[in-house]
Amino acid sequence: MKDLCVFTENGIYCPIGDFYIDPIKPVDKAIITHAHADHARSGSKKYLSNSLNYNILRLRLGRDIDLSTMIYGEQKQLNGVKISFHPAGHIWGSSQIRLEHRGEVWVVGGDYKVEDDGFSGVFEPVNCHTFITESTFALPVFSWKPQLEVFNDINNWWLKNQDEGKVSILCAYSLGKAQRLIANIDQTIGNVFVHGAIQNVNEALIASGAVLPKTFYVEPEKNKNQYMGQLIIAPSSAIGTSWVRKFKPFEIATVSGWMQIRGIKQRRNAGHGFVLSDHADWKGLNKAIKSTKAERIIVNHGYTDIYSRWLMEQGYQAQTAESLFLPMQY
Repeated sequence: MKDLCVFTENGIYCPIGDFYIDPIKPVDKAIITHAHADHARSGSKKYLSNSLNYNILRLRLGRDIDLSTMIYGEQKQLNGVKISFHPAGHIWGSSQIRLEHRGEVWVVGGDYKVEDDGFSGVFEPVNCHTFITESTFALPVFSWKPQLEVFNDINNWWLKNQDEGKVSILCAYSLGKAQRLIANIDQTIGNVFVHGAIQNVNEALIASGAVLPKTFYVEPEKNKNQYMGQLIIAPSSAIGTSWVRKFKPFEIATVSGWMQIRGIKQRRNAGHGFVLSDHADWKGLNKAIKSTKAERIIVNHGYTDIYSRWLMEQGYQAQTAESLFLPMQY
């Protein structure tokens, strides 16, 4: 039997179904795992994604895109290939794509994590013959603490800054990490303000059914004193700009899995770093792969060679695929 998916210059392609999954170039039919910019790109003629992504994809790709949606677990056939979406736990609306044709089952994992963060949904193991996995953090050094511990550290950092009369600024990706912070931070400490880019994302997600604690839109030109001792969540693009300087005195912290590596933290001048990722760590990747019961694993996007070799040593039929995604910093 021919492979259900092949890796092309346009992205992951299903020849039998004649569609692409998270294409990197405009195509006729694009199935989208989630709305991050390295997976959802503009220009394709038709899009198909999970229903939770309807408003955020229209915000990011344009209101006039031809977008159809399916709920988790719903099945649809394209040219004889049965398609369904299953929770990936990565961010709101993130999905694994299950493909079935004549009894052969493949799952494209997209980006995923196995820890329930209380907002993004819970990773659902999907049995398959072939599993396409990311490997962003596929090294033993990447081992995440339970998020409760991380949020205790963040809350204590905020309290310390508050005692010192400083504004606390958390640097986080506007889709995914920002909402995870909002959903889990201790808001009894003070008010949580968000950058305009995050405000727009929040509104799109709420329109799709998301429930988030109350936040306030940042307007630095108005009453600067209202931010003293409070928390601001902003994308990394805002750091080092005149927008941030208006909040002096402040403390900045970056929230990312890459904060696990001291050298990266130093290069980013992230005064403080909290290790929190929306991707699976080393143990999470292995747990997810085992849960699929797949015999064949295709490793993509990250430490592909290292991880595929390790999987082969564990008895899997493992191979690498050329990384088709631009690196994002979660």
